[in-house]
Amino acid sequence: MRQWTSEMLAISRAGHDKDTLYVVLDGDDTYAWLADGKRRRLDAPKKKKWKHVQVIRHLPEELLARMQSFELDAHVRKILRDYEDLREKEQETR
Repeated sequence: MRQWTSEMLAISRAGHDKDTLYVVLDGDDTYAWLADGKRRRLDAPKKKKWKHVQVIRHLPEELLARMQSFELDAHVRKILRDYEDLREKEQETR
């Protein structure tokens, strides 16, 4: 049984959306439901098999706090944009 929480991000590793960053909205043993706030909105998430995504579980506390309660697609886009900005800052300091 796969362990998932709503405090996870995922990167698509297969398909036409390869390398796309998503927020994990829901999941079961086989599938994850993903949203990016643009092409895949909260009201129509993408259903993708777990084996086709790379899950990001370790996130900064500031993002985790915002991921507890997002209601709009704009919130999802902001979370993903902030995560990408943090990753870029990490790459610059290395």
